[in-house]
Amino acid sequence: MFRTLANAWKIEDLRKKLLFTALILLIYRIGAVIPLPFLKGSAFQDGVALSGGSALGFVNILSGNAFQYGTLFALGVSPYITASIVMQLLTVAIPPLERLAKRGEEGKEKIAQYTRYVTIALSIITGIGYYMLIAKQWNMIHEGFNTSSNWLFFAIVIVACLCAGSSVVMWLAEKINEKGIGNGISLILFANIISRLPVSIAGNISSIIANFKSMRDGTMKVGAFIGSLSFIICYALLILALVWFIIFITDSERRIPVQYAKKVVGRKMYGGQSSNLPIKLNMTGVMPIIFASTILSIPSTIMMFTGKPESGFWLAVANQFDPSSQVAWTYAIIQFLLIIAFAYFYTAISFNPIEVSGNLQKNGGAIPGIRPGKNTSDFIAKVLSRITLLGALFLSIICVLPLLLQLIFSLTPIGDYTAGLANIAFGGTSIMIVVGVILETVREIEAQMTMRHYKGFLE
Repeated sequence: MFRTLANAWKIEDLRKKLLFTALILLIYRIGAVIPLPFLKGSAFQDGVALSGGSALGFVNILSGNAFQYGTLFALGVSPYITASIVMQLLTVAIPPLERLAKRGEEGKEKIAQYTRYVTIALSIITGIGYYMLIAKQWNMIHEGFNTSSNWLFFAIVIVACLCAGSSVVMWLAEKINEKGIGNGISLILFANIISRLPVSIAGNISSIIANFKSMRDGTMKVGAFIGSLSFIICYALLILALVWFIIFITDSERRIPVQYAKKVVGRKMYGGQSSNLPIKLNMTGVMPIIFASTILSIPSTIMMFTGKPESGFWLAVANQFDPSSQVAWTYAIIQFLLIIAFAYFYTAISFNPIEVSGNLQKNGGAIPGIRPGKNTSDFIAKVLSRITLLGALFLSIICVLPLLLQLIFSLTPIGDYTAGLANIAFGGTSIMIVVGVILETVREIEAQMTMRHYKGFLE
């Protein structure tokens, strides 16, 4: 990766694109620390409230803590991502939009324009919800603003700033797509997740130093210190193992052999080549994880507004849907199954075996031993079903493994390592986003370097 970046830096055109992308990300991070009007340094009294399994906690992770501190980019890219998903689903479900998407660049530009409108609408709705949340549960600079005659002015200003911030983020992402390197949304998510890394590393180092001083002073037992240190080391090794596993699975694919028929045009013969149809093991990316996590976070998010039950049956139910709880085994099992279900759903709307079979037949291609037409589409669908299952299991393991680690260590207390356990519920998702963005960006850089070094057919 570093060699690829070094080689790309030597090419003036690519160097400008890399600098432009870095500048856009810098502008975004500056906007992520500009506070909203009328808010204190933090919009939320207790940051721990955003570190559990609520939907707000997940949004806070994807915004790089901008949501927690009430900044201009508090909503991050979440409205844009949601709008893109909605438009993608509507394109499949509504025939006019499907026809529009097949009209080339003009259709894509129209779809992109509709996506921007949906993003703004979602930003307004989300901004209103954000305002209501901080107005109900957290302090503002103006005491008693709930009964103040200026509360409507405060609300309009805050919602307008949030909507404007979300629109700017959308514009920055599109500028990266247009003039930079890589996917704009992915790179912004990457920057947000990476921005939390220095704080996390510094916190772990401070914890080790504090525990060592406590052991030296005699206030902590040697076994407890070794236990807390072992937890941090094991978690670091787990992250390295997950990174290797993600890279291995991301590069894995099932190649279906394809043979093209020979045809004579004039005095020349064309075709007859052997090729393959690659099917990625993980075609869906992290979308099934995001869908499943969002659905499972609904109960805990509702409890943020209504309050968690103190005892009884509903408390037991609430604990099962709280990944920070020590008894949330039901959460892990349901999340595992939901990820598999959403992987099949997302693959079904993004890959059409009938369309692929038709394209092969039009181009004179056929799978050896399989008749063209329905037999080919059935064969591709069968292979796709098996590949999707393997990819879904991979996503489930990536997402659930950190949560299982949290549950196991919570049930086996050794040392003072409990601080930050609730933050690892989405650790697998974050790692997958980071690794996936790096691999995707490096591939694009390599592709552009290849294009610039290609001398053409005539030579």
